[in-house]
Amino acid sequence: MQKFFKFEWEAVAGIVAAVIALVMHFLHVVEADILLVIAVVLFSLFFIRDLRREPLMEQMHDSLRKTEKGVIDIQSALSPPDTSLIGPQQLRAESERFARTAQGDMLWFHVCLLMFKPQALFDALLRPAIENPKVTSIQFVLDHNQQDLWTTEVAPKVAACSGREKVQEPCWTMIQEHVSLILSDVGADGTAEELMSFWGEPFMAQHVGKQVPRYIFWVQGHSELIARLVELVRQHRFTS
Repeated sequence: MQKFFKFEWEAVAGIVAAVIALVMHFLHVVEADILLVIAVVLFSLFFIRDLRREPLMEQMHDSLRKTEKGVIDIQSALSPPDTSLIGPQQLRAESERFARTAQGDMLWFHVCLLMFKPQALFDALLRPAIENPKVTSIQFVLDHNQQDLWTTEVAPKVAACSGREKVQEPCWTMIQEHVSLILSDVGADGTAEELMSFWGEPFMAQHVGKQVPRYIFWVQGHSELIARLVELVRQHRFTS
């Protein structure tokens, strides 16, 4: 029923009247003068219809302009978040994306090397960064207690990667903070971004004697937290 009322019945009636008039003219029932009168009447009806619709169209255009302006005002008032929480379901995909889009110098601070023990996790998380041509160097800043893991588990896997020369010797130091992070230039404009996590529950889970990240924070380039974390890494590199 709604579709029925949406039909342009004025236009339909005009077309029907024109067809009838033409048929009658071909049958020599009406003269050409009458056809001219019918045509003028039809044009007048269509013109009146358009005049009646013009105020409605202006109202619609005005409403659309106001809506567009309101959306623009809302967007300008919204500030992008400093950090985004990434849960277990998106954790691996986001880590891979970060490694593949990284560029320049890349820093890995206080990460648990046990997560690189399985070859599949190494290939998903670290190999993309090593083989990324836009990454010029990879520097690990690690606690002393992970030296054996580096020698036995990570270093041999790194040696089997193309681009292994960009992986520098880790900076060994004593780290008491419970924060873990990966820092690199990721943004299209070269801004630094970070993937940050914390040791212990609920951000890491115990799995077969090792701590596996469960939640990480994606720290955006405009966040003030970037500068503070960069300073934290710099302090440990100087004391290594």
